[in-house]
Amino acid sequence: MKYLWIVLLTALCFAGCSTPSQPRLWQLYERELKGAKYVDLTHTITPAIPVWEGFAPSTFGPALNPKSGAPYSWEKDGFEATRYMLATDQLGTQLDPPAHWNPEYPAIDELPPTFAVRPLVVISIVDQVERDPGYTLTVDDVKGWESRHGRIPEGSVVFVRSGWSGSWPDPALATRRPFPGVSLAALKFLHEERHILFHGHEPLDTDATPNLEGEAWLLQNGYTQAEGVAHLDQVPERGALVVIGFPKFKGGLGGYARFIAICPPDWKYGVAAGEVPESPLAKAPKPLHWDEKLGVRVR
Repeated sequence: MKYLWIVLLTALCFAGCSTPSQPRLWQLYERELKGAKYVDLTHTITPAIPVWEGFAPSTFGPALNPKSGAPYSWEKDGFEATRYMLATDQLGTQLDPPAHWNPEYPAIDELPPTFAVRPLVVISIVDQVERDPGYTLTVDDVKGWESRHGRIPEGSVVFVRSGWSGSWPDPALATRRPFPGVSLAALKFLHEERHILFHGHEPLDTDATPNLEGEAWLLQNGYTQAEGVAHLDQVPERGALVVIGFPKFKGGLGGYARFIAICPPDWKYGVAAGEVPESPLAKAPKPLHWDEKLGVRVR
């Protein structure tokens, strides 16, 4: 009995005096993510960005006080807010849930939280598109990537770099034909053979076939896709992660996604935590003000 008391007292002493080890996920952040380079793969949403001609234009405006009908102002009210009159949820950099084409599958608010962080694969077809603006990603392109980098990880996100977004935000992009796409065969290979989470592309459509066969197959069979992805020239083809965020509109059928690539610390693009002011954020040289011509706040 005396021995048991000694063991118990010794254990209590160590429990009270020792420092608990740092949680594994915090260790991961300190070891790998804190010094990583972060690259935004998302277009800024304004009323003038390219959008499919079947949707009306969106407009922004200052939020109004419902009692007075006057806009809130920093001078009078101490704050301002914005009223967004969005003609569609298919605007800018997007995440299309399958309910966009099939109501039996999840809407944007029903996507699982496991979408949040994934390995990122970037497959470039820039050279092919320079020769043929209507080129579509093929199974051979995917296998060519694998011959250089290894098998595409299961559950990863595959973004197709075509260079199409280099002219963004020219509204004419929405009607420019031809545009680079992703073939149905490549989509089936990525999902059925490599079991990726979803793919993404720079244009606002998956392909230019008359019935949008690629997008139809994806969304009618429970798959998700990203559209309007930006800055794929600033991320490595292999080795990065992608962080995925999107607003949780009830029954929403797409849109308004933000994709952030987490790249290795020695990557030439992006910014690391601590390299820019974060908390508090830095003051800008000029204050925001409403621009009536552009219909947004600018500096």
